[in-house]
Amino acid sequence: MSVESETVTAMKSDHEPNAQKPPLPPMARRGLLAATAATGLTLATVSFARAENRPGPGPDGPLRTRTVRGTLPVGSPDYVYLPVEVPRGVAEFAVSYAYGKPPVPPGTQGNALDIGLFDERGTALGGRGFRGWSGGARTSFFVRADAATPGYLPGPVRPGTWHIALAPYTVAPEGLPYEVTVTLRLGESAPTPAPVYPPERAGGRGRAWYRGDCHVHSTHSDGRRTPAEVAAAARAAGLDFINSSEHNTTSAHAAWEGLWGDDLLILTGEEITTRNGHVLAVGTDPGVFVDWRYRARDHRFGRYARQVRRAGGLVVPAHPHATCIGCNWKFGLAEADAVEVWNGPWTPDDEVALAEWDNALVAAVRKGDDGPGRWLPAMGSSDAHREPDRVGHPQTVVLAEELSRQAVLAGIRAGRSYLAESAALTLSLGATDGRGRHAGIGERLRAAAEAPVTVRLEVSGAAADCTVRLVTDQGTLLTTPLPASGAGVVEWRTTPAHAAYVRAEVRHAPAVPGLPGAFAAVTNPIFLDTENLRATGTEG
Repeated sequence: MSVESETVTAMKSDHEPNAQKPPLPPMARRGLLAATAATGLTLATVSFARAENRPGPGPDGPLRTRTVRGTLPVGSPDYVYLPVEVPRGVAEFAVSYAYGKPPVPPGTQGNALDIGLFDERGTALGGRGFRGWSGGARTSFFVRADAATPGYLPGPVRPGTWHIALAPYTVAPEGLPYEVTVTLRLGESAPTPAPVYPPERAGGRGRAWYRGDCHVHSTHSDGRRTPAEVAAAARAAGLDFINSSEHNTTSAHAAWEGLWGDDLLILTGEEITTRNGHVLAVGTDPGVFVDWRYRARDHRFGRYARQVRRAGGLVVPAHPHATCIGCNWKFGLAEADAVEVWNGPWTPDDEVALAEWDNALVAAVRKGDDGPGRWLPAMGSSDAHREPDRVGHPQTVVLAEELSRQAVLAGIRAGRSYLAESAALTLSLGATDGRGRHAGIGERLRAAAEAPVTVRLEVSGAAADCTVRLVTDQGTLLTTPLPASGAGVVEWRTTPAHAAYVRAEVRHAPAVPGLPGAFAAVTNPIFLDTENLRATGTEG
């Protein structure tokens, strides 16, 4: 029987002289807390000094078990740490936990308690002690030298003070009663296997448009698909690359062995899930963990955004206007390299994200002494967790020199990309002036202020109900339906004086009269610069 499924017997702990007593009331429980920082508290230490061994279910050695019970009050810090003294000779560290979920009045948040683990190297922000995170997706986990529960990192169980991180996501008015059981298995440790990470390059087609999904989840966080199932779904969706983006853990980085190939590039990253919004680390070096334990008021996000970039990755705020608690992005966009404006099936919060992004484009093209400013490319990702979520709906289609990590990230950073609901839909957008100069998506065309510029959009594979819109810094200046075949060409003429940029949208018919229809595709802009402005290139 595995440790994950073993029924653990609750024993008397150092916290509770009588394990059958009900949880202490919130104020009494505070007596067991020792403050550490504004965002975290530490409970009294769990010791195994007087615990007796009991037989395990197999030949791996005896078990030692302790159970802790308590209640977290309303207003508890974001992270509460339960220290555990681990003696020598431990081969496996296992945890199970449960918490009360009393009914609450309508409109009131109930209890939700996340969990993770730090080893003897400590809980310092950005430190080396991180050993895993499962949030609220699991009720038990284990770590040992040669294996760990998905979401957690295998490695030796060294002696010292470990910490179980309890994260009260929401707390009901009467408090959050919890029970945590720690089981140590004694014995010899097996060797820790060297991780095998995805290669940085796949076969590809040379310079081409490559389709990818940079926001997918597996069983290594709160997804229900295994990595093998995610890879199979990516291939079925016609994708060329994906980004491993589990919540607050890097455990999946080494879980893709045998799943990549010449047809599929697998990038490693993380969904950094803070209490003030989620952000994707896209294409970071394998094994690089980025901490998430801070809020916007702590002024720490810039430090971790720079860590993502030092690790070769991109910083991409995810679903910035999502309505779930803690999902709405509060850190601003100054540290971002791109922004996810389309997350999964089109919803009103995507419409808000799109409008905010378009407003930022207008701000970027305000003319000053240094010409047009920095702009953020748009991205689209599925955020697929389980059936019926569709991997690759939507997807980011990137013009890259090759199918490699560096080339794909360079294309995304430069905005040489468009977003599509599936691999069936293809488009191209270009702008040409009277002298034959041309610019594509994410590029700049410089021409005289009143020089005529022809914008040409080609679409194929769209649904029969789709309409094309051409959008500039003034707003939507052209709307025209596509033929019933879903393929067509639209041409429109303008000048740099009239349009500082132009981008294209392909939308389905509105589900509600008077409201915009859901996206089928959207492009990043082409910028039209006047000759008297110095071209600055794409930043991001």
